[in-house]
Amino acid sequence: MNDSKKQMKLSVISGLFWKFAERMSSQLVSVVVTIILARLLLPSDYGTVTLVTIFITIANVFVNDGFGVALIQKKDADDLDFSSVFYFGICFSVFLYLVIFFGIAPVIAVFYNMPILVPVLRVLALQLPIASINSVQQAYVSRKMIFKKFFYATISGTLISAVIGISMAYFGMGVWALVAQYLTNTIINTFTLRTIIQWRPSLSFSFTRLKELFQYGWKLLLQSLMVTIYGNLRSLVIGKVYSANDLAYYDRGSYYPNLIVVNVDAAMSSALFPAMSHEQASIERVRAITRRAIKMSSYIMSPLLVGFAACGTTFVSVLLTDKWLPIVPFLQIICINLLFRPAQTASLQAIKAIGRSDLVLKMDIPIRVFGLTALVISVQFGTIYIALSEVLVGILGVILYSLGCRKTIGYKLKNLYWDFVSNVLQALIMGLIVFSIGYFVHVNHILLLLLQISVGAVSYIVISIICKNSNFYYLLNTGKEFLHRK
Repeated sequence: MNDSKKQMKLSVISGLFWKFAERMSSQLVSVVVTIILARLLLPSDYGTVTLVTIFITIANVFVNDGFGVALIQKKDADDLDFSSVFYFGICFSVFLYLVIFFGIAPVIAVFYNMPILVPVLRVLALQLPIASINSVQQAYVSRKMIFKKFFYATISGTLISAVIGISMAYFGMGVWALVAQYLTNTIINTFTLRTIIQWRPSLSFSFTRLKELFQYGWKLLLQSLMVTIYGNLRSLVIGKVYSANDLAYYDRGSYYPNLIVVNVDAAMSSALFPAMSHEQASIERVRAITRRAIKMSSYIMSPLLVGFAACGTTFVSVLLTDKWLPIVPFLQIICINLLFRPAQTASLQAIKAIGRSDLVLKMDIPIRVFGLTALVISVQFGTIYIALSEVLVGILGVILYSLGCRKTIGYKLKNLYWDFVSNVLQALIMGLIVFSIGYFVHVNHILLLLLQISVGAVSYIVISIICKNSNFYYLLNTGKEFLHRK
């Protein structure tokens, strides 16, 4: 291996290490916080905030996506590019906030017949201008691949916001405890990252540079907007057609499996896209990075998702109390759907990295059309069927993204599918063992949960050794190499 390839490998490993450390630590705190808040708050409180955060998430797409990705992908992005995006983002986010404050908030409150949505949406939307500042900072950190900075910023925001949210919930402030937690997290994260990175915007602006970045970024912005709206459309429909409690059960059932995916998927995306962008001139290198990413992320993610689904009832009963048991079917269905995510993510990052943002948009349109059709049909039968329709969309997504990956970087379909299916099969064997323990062993629920987790971890390692899974040994060797380097 020559020096440049070795250096890139070490950069990717270092990036993955710090992104995993950031995601795992922050999400560990988040899990503890959500468990405490779930005990203190009512499902209806979560249902209210879920509706509001959906609209904030959609608005954030305009603020965060498109230009940020373009800054990372552009080979010769300089301070003028970053400063132009910085100032444009602030102006646009303030405009967007005013639209929400005076126009969208009252309309949404009337549509859902929930007056509380007006003040909640107006306060929570304050994070938009702050997020616009942070998006440029994050692009700078990602481009430089100094992911250790993310770790410090995320931990600071998560811990401080956790204390504020729990304190307010304890004193009976209900929905405002969640609002304060979300808003504080964004503020502290942005402020911390700003103090520990060297970049500052210069007093310069160029419409020409902004236009160049927009030519690449608008397709990804539109694609991200479609994904975000589509991803939250089910919650919007449930909130309108069914009750706030139904929405809370669906949302919490999706939340916990997605915590697993956020830890692995976000780390992979953040570390891989800059690395692939650096290597975009070599299709072979991009293909090699993509294949390794699919193998490793599916090897890590599959047992976590399958194991979580197998012990979901015990988990909810022990940590969230029995009032949240209705989320279990949603939790299990979402775990199944997310098994396809590693192949989707790595394929998407590869296609974006070589500059084919147009292909990303073309692939995404039929996926969303199919998803909308499935939603229209499933909403007539109940919330469980709405969740099941997501599985079908996930299958279609991995098929289309894999076709795009074959077209752009020559990643053969049989290799791509086997690279993640083989890991899923091993995880399913482990899942059967974990589920059997829950079915046949009758002990205290806390002991049962600990037993299921322990047996699941040990059995997956044993299965990996028996099957001579190369990913297991790659993880061991990579870990040793990284520790030796440190």
